[in-house]
Amino acid sequence: MSMTQQATPAVGTPPAPGQKQSDGRTRQRPLALRLLARPEVGVFLGAVAVLVFFLFAAPPVRDGSSMANILYQSSTIGIMALPVALLMIGGEFDLSAGVAVITSALTASMLSYQLTMNVWVGVIVALLVSLAIGAFNGWLLVKTGLPSFLVTLGTFLILQGVNLAITKLVTGNVATDDISDMDGFAQAQKIFASSFEVGGVNVKITVVYWLVFAALATWVLLRTKYGNWIFAVGGNKHSARAVGVPVTFTKISLFMLVGFGAWFVGMHQLFSFNTVQSGEGVGQELIYIAAAVIGGCLLTGGYGSAIGPVFGAFMFGMVQQGIVYAGWNPDWFKAFLGVMLLGAVLINLWVQRTATRR
Repeated sequence: MSMTQQATPAVGTPPAPGQKQSDGRTRQRPLALRLLARPEVGVFLGAVAVLVFFLFAAPPVRDGSSMANILYQSSTIGIMALPVALLMIGGEFDLSAGVAVITSALTASMLSYQLTMNVWVGVIVALLVSLAIGAFNGWLLVKTGLPSFLVTLGTFLILQGVNLAITKLVTGNVATDDISDMDGFAQAQKIFASSFEVGGVNVKITVVYWLVFAALATWVLLRTKYGNWIFAVGGNKHSARAVGVPVTFTKISLFMLVGFGAWFVGMHQLFSFNTVQSGEGVGQELIYIAAAVIGGCLLTGGYGSAIGPVFGAFMFGMVQQGIVYAGWNPDWFKAFLGVMLLGAVLINLWVQRTATRR
């Protein structure tokens, strides 16, 4: 008889039907924590709270025309807040965004009027100028390694001075001339500053553009290689470059997207009011950045969404018009914005810590 025995594997008790096996090292987080991990969830809840508050504090808000006006105010902020948010996710921000809007509008207006050209010539040249400003900001940042704060602060001061000086030099005034009777104005106005009726309520076309741009930005961030590049360069540009991400192209193109947004909003302002005040735009860059921050974007980069700034811009529009409809002193608007910004930063910090807690 052989003295050896064949080893037989130990047979354990099989798991009960429907029971999932776990090695104890990983576990699925609760649904609430997974939702909190989304950067837009906190601002969505905040937007709902602000809306409910003003529905009770300001009864005129319940009217359809009032809500359309709120959406319009939100859209003029939100269209610019979207590219600013993408830039912030990419790890940078642009302090020249506000005055760049006015630079675009001034370029189109003065070029068309002073040279007696079709306004579409001015529109196209303004687009090229806006893209060039964005490209310059991105190129200078990449080549010098300077912080975007310093680069765009310099651009902000340059554009602010150029806007005023060139306008006074060309027109003899601080505002451009009325271009409403020029060739091409009616067609351009239909594209950039028209409105349509929904249920008897007049809605501005910028609301539609705002939502379309938000959907497009969300798709780019979540479904394209370029969106992955944005998150990568915002998280760690050196690591991103090491794995083949075109950091230079991504940074410069993000600044050019801000330039495109400035051009679009500038054209809306021009064809809405027929003229442009050269001193406007100062301080608007902070509104755009604040809308992105309230929407869940981090100043450190690598985190955020395109949907969050939509709700952030809506909160701004809601507060701005809600104060008026409530009959309060409009001077409180900036104070409300400051409270909203600090509250959003604290909530986002709490949300991130809660969401990452195992």
